[in-house]
Amino acid sequence: MRNPRIYLPQPMVVDSHFDLSEGAANHVARVLRMKAGDPLVLFDGEDNGFQARILEVHKRRVRVEITSELVSGTETPLPVHLGQVMSRGDRMDWAIQKATEMGVNEITPLYSERCEVRLNPERARKRLAHWQQIAVSACEQCGRNRVPKLHPPLPIEQWSGAQSSDLKLVLHHRTEQSLASHPAPQQVSLLIGPEGGLSPQEIADALDAGFHGTALGPRVLRTETAPVAALALIQYLWGDIG
Repeated sequence: MRNPRIYLPQPMVVDSHFDLSEGAANHVARVLRMKAGDPLVLFDGEDNGFQARILEVHKRRVRVEITSELVSGTETPLPVHLGQVMSRGDRMDWAIQKATEMGVNEITPLYSERCEVRLNPERARKRLAHWQQIAVSACEQCGRNRVPKLHPPLPIEQWSGAQSSDLKLVLHHRTEQSLASHPAPQQVSLLIGPEGGLSPQEIADALDAGFHGTALGPRVLRTETAPVAALALIQYLWGDIG
């Protein structure tokens, strides 16, 4: 029997009964077509997960009961903050989705010299909500109970200058230094550039801010491929893959 995972950002305790939020109820009743007695997993986005079962299903209301708390084993021991220069189309969506699946903890969309995306405050608010939903959906799919935090877009120099991780990496092809050359970190900040790459000045500014230039091999990766490849290697070397 299927046991779908539903994000529900509210306090939950075992043996409690309550109605799902409107959005969650619509997904359970109309999209998944679940019925009374069916099981499901609820998670609050803060690394808490619960086994539940459906008590009642109505047109606009779904009532559930929490039956037990679930122990989470899906969060990486290595916190990673991804600074991703924004790209057009669905490239940014894809990068956020896959970065979430790879265990990233925080994501900040960035503006850079060659970034083709410019958002006014209202547009930025809508895009941020859209990207947050992509991260939520990725967590529902991959089994994570903690939803990565999506920060408002920032200029690249503002983000890089504020990072305090003990290992700060800027990915570019003008270096031969590899990931494996670094000692095991406690926390990582990872900077990924746009389709046209980071400018020489932006790379120099990142290095001045304590970032290490890092290459993943002889090939130039697309902006949406780079974070996935880098995060996979970071988790393999120092996290929970392998």
